[in-house]
Amino acid sequence: MRVGVLVTYVPDTASTIKVGPSGRAIDETGIKWIISPYDEYAVEEAIKLKESRGAEVVYFTYGPERDQQVLRECFARGGDRGVHVLGTGAAFGDAFAIAQILAAALQKAGPFDLIFAGVKGVGSDQGLVGAMVAELLEIPHVAAVTKLEYREGGITAWREIEGGQEVVELKCPCLITAQKGLNEPRYPSLKGIMAAKKMPVETWKVADLGLDEGALAGATCRWVSLALPPAKAAGKILNGEQDPQGAARELARLLREEAKVI
Repeated sequence: MRVGVLVTYVPDTASTIKVGPSGRAIDETGIKWIISPYDEYAVEEAIKLKESRGAEVVYFTYGPERDQQVLRECFARGGDRGVHVLGTGAAFGDAFAIAQILAAALQKAGPFDLIFAGVKGVGSDQGLVGAMVAELLEIPHVAAVTKLEYREGGITAWREIEGGQEVVELKCPCLITAQKGLNEPRYPSLKGIMAAKKMPVETWKVADLGLDEGALAGATCRWVSLALPPAKAAGKILNGEQDPQGAARELARLLREEAKVI
């Protein structure tokens, strides 16, 4: 059994985001990069298959030189090898361009019985990359999966929908995007962290896949501008300890005259 896992490097969700000088990208100064949180569920599910069924697990990522580190972080938890499609990051924000690059990498390294990805890469892919990769590979997929059962030649997947659950049966090869609740991602062990430094990583250029990164970038979607949300106005504190009735009247007045909600 061969399992491919799509992973991406994203700014730590605790980072303070600033808009860069161009106005179309973030200022990366001082940013800490981490594996996208939803990808952690995809990684864990693949490692569980390696442990239970002896699956070969291959990680894939696309991006600049620094993104090779996300593969090392995956290796620290488990896995067999990784593929880094080295790019300029020009396709950032264009989910279809990224999907074409990853699909081509999977085809070159394949075939795979099962492909995992996070339901979305936190930051820019709009939850589209996984589904687009499946369509480009012409294989079935299920999005936002919270439970999986494996059977000979196929799987049963559960996904949450409004008011209930949807249960889908599908044959392999297929692609699953993982949602929170699918499993509990493990922490890297010290032994795993040390071993990860020696794990094999293949580096391919986008051109090695028969694609032109420059032509793909921004062909279907490009970021025109970024702006931070407007600063919130300072709140008002009403001290009701001395005069609770007066504070209640003042609160009602503020809600009626300023907030205009009553």
